Amino acid sequence: MANLIKLEIVTPDRNLLSEEVEYVGAPGVYGEFGVLPSHIPFLSALGIGSLFYKKDGKRYYIFLAGGFAEVTPTKVTVLAEVAEKAEEISVERARKAREKAEQRISQQQEEIDYARARAAMARSMHRMRCRESAVSAGTCSL
Repeated sequence: MANLIKLEIVTPDRNLLSEEVEYVGAPGVYGEFGVLPSHIPFLSALGIGSLFYKKDGKRYYIFLAGGFAEVTPTKVTVLAEVAEKAEEISVERARKAREKAEQRISQQQEEIDYARARAAMARSMHRMRCRESAVSAGTCSL
């Protein structure tokens, strides 16, 4: 157990994950960061992207969109606005969301609509990448 760190991922809707893991890689707003057991404490805002963790030598992926991560020597706590396990992601739903966002971007009616459409596009693309990464790692099937 000395070489493991507790990973907890919580959203406003549910407790998504609580596992003892070997490594955590997360999308910070200023770039990705990695955490091993006995890491120094810090707090980071999270961007849009894939969090991955290693357990029993395998990589598992979770899509994240915003929130915060608190790191201590024994635990990583993620408070995410949106989080989905790779196997929960509907690629078809993400494709439709991307198409809708592309359509809104091409119209560019209002600045706020444009910003919202760009954010929706980023979320849909990262969802698909998260799912593809999990499939490639063999921890999720199509």
